[in-house]
Amino acid sequence: MLYKAYGSYLNILAIFSKKKAAKKAFEIFTTVRKGQVLPPQKVFLDTARKRFINSSKYRLQVYHWPGKKETVLLVHGWESNTFRWRNLIAKLQEFDYNIIAFDAPGHGYSSGKELHLTLYADSIQRLITTYNPHHLVAHSFGGMAVLFNEFRNNNDGIEKIVTIGSPSEFHEILAHYQKILGFNRHVLKAFENYIIERFGSPVAHFSSSRFVAGSTKKGLILHDELDMLAPFHASENVHAQWKNSTFIRTRGLGHSMHQPQINEKIVEFLTS
Repeated sequence: MLYKAYGSYLNILAIFSKKKAAKKAFEIFTTVRKGQVLPPQKVFLDTARKRFINSSKYRLQVYHWPGKKETVLLVHGWESNTFRWRNLIAKLQEFDYNIIAFDAPGHGYSSGKELHLTLYADSIQRLITTYNPHHLVAHSFGGMAVLFNEFRNNNDGIEKIVTIGSPSEFHEILAHYQKILGFNRHVLKAFENYIIERFGSPVAHFSSSRFVAGSTKKGLILHDELDMLAPFHASENVHAQWKNSTFIRTRGLGHSMHQPQINEKIVEFLTS
């Protein structure tokens, strides 16, 4: 009911000012409402070496579990935080990887209240230039942000990329957003124009399958067929365009994919 109330408000606002309606729709879309560190999560996160680094106007909480092998950067999804990697971190530590993770803007202990694709990509690039990771492992929205960042920067030091349950097409995300709130086509069109004005590209430009089309880096794509949050076909489309990728489909593991067999596949890929 709250979401529908937002939609009704945007429809009314658009009658008077489509630009204001679009700006408000974007603000609602990018506002982070969950993902702060809970007391039980703090116990695990305190096992890492911690520091803050600055990225644009944000302070990013960084976690470091030292190891002698290559550096792996972990990138979590929407309304999550570094705790989501606890099982994979334990597996990576068995192989003595040097592990870096961070909380996205508005998440965990990092500052801010919003997150969008360009902002997340900028934060990821800040971590890459600081820690020079060899491998990237990302979940959900983090996977889309990682691929977007590589499309923009093509970091030479990155050897392998893993995405887990990640969406691909911004236009699909936007269509889902419109359905949840129930705003009309006038608000949708104004939102699309706002994206062009603010980011210099249309909604269709933000597509993971497009981002990877020219990539020569090794990729591992994992996605569950019954994922209720990120559509399975998103990873199918990315794999079809990413020539040097391996696609592992699962059934019944859900969106988070914390299971031991998933972590084993990731480590197997990184060590191969």
